[in-house]
Amino acid sequence: MKITFKNSLKEAKKETLFISVSSKNKDEIIKEKGVKTLYLKCDEAEKMNSRKLFLLVRKMIILAKGVKAEKIGFDFNDLKFKNIKISDEELGEIIGSQLDFANYEFIEYKTLTGEGFNSIKEVIISGANKIEIKKAILKGHAITQEVNKARSLSNTPGGDMTPQILAQKAKEAVRGLPVKVKVLGEKEMEKLNMEAVLSVGRGSDEESKFIIMEYWGLSRPKSGRSKKNEKPIVLVGKGVTFDTGGLNLKPSSSLSGMNMDMSGGAACIHVIALVAKMKLKKNVVVLIPSVENMPSGKSYRPGDVIRSMSGQTIEILNTDAEGRVILADALTYSKKYNPEVVIDVATLTGAAVVALGERMSAIFTDDDELCVKLEKIGDKTGDYMWRLPMWEEYENEIKGNLGDWSNVHNKDSRYGGATYGAIFLQQFIKGYKWAHIDIAPRMTAMTDEFLAQGALGTPVRLLYKLIEDYKS
Repeated sequence: MKITFKNSLKEAKKETLFISVSSKNKDEIIKEKGVKTLYLKCDEAEKMNSRKLFLLVRKMIILAKGVKAEKIGFDFNDLKFKNIKISDEELGEIIGSQLDFANYEFIEYKTLTGEGFNSIKEVIISGANKIEIKKAILKGHAITQEVNKARSLSNTPGGDMTPQILAQKAKEAVRGLPVKVKVLGEKEMEKLNMEAVLSVGRGSDEESKFIIMEYWGLSRPKSGRSKKNEKPIVLVGKGVTFDTGGLNLKPSSSLSGMNMDMSGGAACIHVIALVAKMKLKKNVVVLIPSVENMPSGKSYRPGDVIRSMSGQTIEILNTDAEGRVILADALTYSKKYNPEVVIDVATLTGAAVVALGERMSAIFTDDDELCVKLEKIGDKTGDYMWRLPMWEEYENEIKGNLGDWSNVHNKDSRYGGATYGAIFLQQFIKGYKWAHIDIAPRMTAMTDEFLAQGALGTPVRLLYKLIEDYKS
């Protein structure tokens, strides 16, 4: 999508579909003197909030695509509402990001027909007269290009997205950028005692991988002598390229979409790519344990006790709670960097979806300041989240009978699954500033969000903004 700025929409050619926000009681297209104008229904301007603003910007793209328009034009000032207290630059970034977000569609496996695929090729914007506004719109545009790349990674069918391929895609995402990528195979992981990752992936014919990506926007800190702001922000992303549940096999209805169980890893890959492209003066590390969770004669079993990289043992009560098991080793590995903060991102639990529905992710942390920071950023970027509890008392329910910790509730309870997943992860990162974001509720788009079906790229925008604004 090309973004062009004009002093007036009168400078746009007649084949442009002009868009105007109106108080009409329906969305409609009116043609006058050969010029088509799409009037967007917005009869409750006084009730407008940021969530509705995101939807309004996306709706203009979806409706324009619906009438096969390839070029649209609108006035920046049409999207300013008195009761939304944001700067013009913030509005510009929202507009730039949401245009591309709505224009995206995953078409890699569709056969091209004579009519081609519907997409907006150019957006003409008038009224964005300050250079700062134009820069903000283009910044939002650049951010969402990486979001959409993460969506494409997640949308790729599991047969075409193995741990090896994910590792290759990580390298491709940062090609030509100052990001170092190292991929550990199973032999290297054995030397590091990463038995948690290795055990989960053992049932698959595909070799498990551990992906390490490093961006040193500041000088790399010397061991034990980190200067202020030099400690890296470490992002840990779940990279299960397909999840059958293992020997605790999922029912057929739950297998659909499990190619997207590596969405946390996909998001982290494109966050570090974006940080490098924007040349941020920050140190960022991404760690992605990547496996297939498959049933076979080699699969890890319910009742197995695994010694993790940390030395702590994990009692497996359910092989379908595999994400937290592989993340345990990744969180342990993150300590090697003496991190400023560790954020793990995972499609971890269906329980988070049960608790919150599909409109926000769940966040868990024992750091109140970090939680507030992430929630505020999420409100601004559209990666909404809600805090769920993780009191010390919850640890009693994941204490193992044969091992140190059980990977699900030790009494096989179906209650509180999202919290128990977070409490489990906490055991491998205690003593460090850390947050766990369960993005299972936001893995895919809802039907009323004016977005293509499939992956959402959550939470690329949030993590990028956290890194951009982070102060230790």
